[in-house]
Amino acid sequence: MSTPANFDGRKPVIDPNDVAMLLIDHQSGLFQTVQDMPFTTLRRLAGALAKVASLAKIPVVTTASVPQGPNGPLIPEIHANAPHARYVARKGEINAWDNPEFVQAVKDTGKKQLIVAGTITSVCMAFPSIAAVADGYQVFAVIDASGTYSKMAQEITLARMAQAGVVPIDTAAVASELQKTWNRADAAEWAQAYTQIFPNYQLLIESYSKAQEVAQNHEPLDSQRT
Repeated sequence: MSTPANFDGRKPVIDPNDVAMLLIDHQSGLFQTVQDMPFTTLRRLAGALAKVASLAKIPVVTTASVPQGPNGPLIPEIHANAPHARYVARKGEINAWDNPEFVQAVKDTGKKQLIVAGTITSVCMAFPSIAAVADGYQVFAVIDASGTYSKMAQEITLARMAQAGVVPIDTAAVASELQKTWNRADAAEWAQAYTQIFPNYQLLIESYSKAQEVAQNHEPLDSQRT
């Protein structure tokens, strides 16, 4: 069954069959400027996005802003978690959408929806997101996998993007809309991906695994010792 469209013809949720992911400027130097969240959280969630893209088998396009300079290289877990990702080297453009090779790489995916995350939120993520909407794409901007230099900058950027038609979303929602169901052969791999999105989920997995072990061994629960 196809996903219904809303009043302006756009789909109300992410369609795993019609979406690509753009991971823009998740670079070690730029991470040092992030103040709206712990950079360790940003790094973990950016890596988790790459992982769920692999699990969902959706195209990924990455790029970096002058990685040979102080902005630094892309964090390695991006391509480690999404080895199929296509990297596009820019020629100094701040807005990735100003680079014709980057735009062509996006067009080559053949998808009409884009999941976008990037650092800095107000520049590297916002600029191409707004430009992509103007070019006819439906864009979902992953706010918690993008970082910027202040909470105020994040809030202003959210307002600007919403006015332009960009849909804000978080990493857990992206994963859930791509996964669709737990009734799938790779459910355990998705569960592990969620431990990167909210680490406490690992505790749930461990407690469930122990309960299953106890049930299989017919051990009384009060016989377990820590």
